[in-house]
Amino acid sequence: MDRIALKYGINPHQGNATLSIEAGALPLTVLNGTAGYINILDALLGWQLVSELKRATNLASAASFKHASPAGSAVAVSLKSTERAMFFIDEEYPLSEQATAFVRARGADRLSSFGDFIALSDRCDESTARLIALEVSDGIIAPAYDPEALALLKKKRKGSYLILQIDPTFAPPSLEERTLFGLTLTQERNTLLLDETVLSPIVTRNRALSESAKRDLLVALNTLKYTQSNSVCYAARGQAIGVGAGQQSRIHCTRLAGEKADLFHLRQSERILTLPFKKGLSRNAKDNAIDQYLRGELIDRDGVFTTPVAPMTGAERRAILGGLDGVSLASDAFFPFRDNIDRARQSGVRYVVQAGGSVRDDEVIAACDEHDMVMICNKIRLFLH
Repeated sequence: MDRIALKYGINPHQGNATLSIEAGALPLTVLNGTAGYINILDALLGWQLVSELKRATNLASAASFKHASPAGSAVAVSLKSTERAMFFIDEEYPLSEQATAFVRARGADRLSSFGDFIALSDRCDESTARLIALEVSDGIIAPAYDPEALALLKKKRKGSYLILQIDPTFAPPSLEERTLFGLTLTQERNTLLLDETVLSPIVTRNRALSESAKRDLLVALNTLKYTQSNSVCYAARGQAIGVGAGQQSRIHCTRLAGEKADLFHLRQSERILTLPFKKGLSRNAKDNAIDQYLRGELIDRDGVFTTPVAPMTGAERRAILGGLDGVSLASDAFFPFRDNIDRARQSGVRYVVQAGGSVRDDEVIAACDEHDMVMICNKIRLFLH
């Protein structure tokens, strides 16, 4: 049996924590740092997400994981100038495809990504590593590292940054086990590949599904596959922009993810991009200030601005959010009521994929038709517990 000792279990008082495999060698190599139990959970879930998203889209992929759910995920869709500005990326900085995917994944919900575990589908190059070096993060998993990238990452967290390398050819057994309260649960692994073949049938009158919408629906679906349920994901321009995870009520998932998606769009407004931050302010301080400002909670006690800043008015918010369109939405199970569709439309959702199978499917489909939305009911549930 091949095994490595972990720092501790889920909490520091839970000792005797290990990672092991019954037969053969572990597909993970610790290149730097010491792994913890939660690190491994995030790393293995994150690797599965990015490797499958790469297979589904043929684009470099990245994910930012926190507490066994993605805070963000994305594929390599080139950045607009406004996106570079909101992600704090200089116009001149050269972005590789892997770096582009990382920037999008890390920028989806920067507050939730604070102290994350990063997963990359492809080799970590210097372009990506330099950006990771600027962020507060607990670790990374990737199939390979360029020497320059590895040297940069080894300097993070005073040399303790956790760096994992995974064998991309590793194929786990078809059955997986989980021990809980001294009892063992066994099931087949969820090996379903979520590619374009799962984007049917379309059940609404509007059947116009663009290539970019297909890509975004696949980003959302693959994200949900590795998100603790219940979960709903909004996606746009190749990235998750709002993840509502672990809620008992589906409408709460939709609202939570929708609020995050709204904040994502508001962050691209001229008002936010021109906030007069003091020089030398950290990215994290800016993230916190922007979030508080957009929520109407900012009291500039710490003096983050050089001049007084007026609050964003309701009219400004409505002008930005009211014009949104083309957003994609995926749900890990059926929508039981039309309230989810009505709320999603408020955040610019035009394309929806869900399992279907509710006794109120007709009402949900009718709501989509009222909003001229495209909806797919593919009969695929994606719960994760």
